[in-house]
Amino acid sequence: MLILIPAAGASSRMRGRDKLLELVDKHPLLARQIGIALQTPATVLVTLPPDARDRTAIVEGIVDDRLEALIVDDAEEGLAASLRAAVRFAAKQEHDPEALMILLADMPEIEAADLHRLMQAFDGKTVVRATDADGRVGHPVIIPPRLFPDLDGLSGDQGARRALDGEHIITVPLAGHRATTDLDTPEDWAAWRRKTGR
Repeated sequence: MLILIPAAGASSRMRGRDKLLELVDKHPLLARQIGIALQTPATVLVTLPPDARDRTAIVEGIVDDRLEALIVDDAEEGLAASLRAAVRFAAKQEHDPEALMILLADMPEIEAADLHRLMQAFDGKTVVRATDADGRVGHPVIIPPRLFPDLDGLSGDQGARRALDGEHIITVPLAGHRATTDLDTPEDWAAWRRKTGR
């Protein structure tokens, strides 16, 4: 399995701060997400924009043969550019990956155990998607290879939503709001830290 951590976005709502460099459990968020992904057997792909030196330094500082950095020249387009880069990487591999898990980079409550639960629920052909404890759909999402051509045809910043239209989906509830907590603004981060003490 491949795990994609899309880290090519601009953090445009952070007013000059980079949300992927925010400290969570004393580590930059991007480093934390990579570390969690590497606790699985998967190959981990991190997409990066061409000019993000700090993010690139984080990835280069983690030594693991299963970690791959993909520079996305058209990163300003949005999440679709990272999805296209991931499926094109998959197409070049000697062995076809069994699936692609999308682990958003800005979700600080996801744990390695959550990724393992999703992997265990995957039957080889059906989309698997995390929900929070209230049943709201969120991330991560596991996408089988038969949908890779649909991902390769995406554009804009809507993510994989269009590729999942009409699909039967296996949902996996995660504790609390892990699957739906993403932090996009300084106010989001401040409120989350007050609530969690992290």
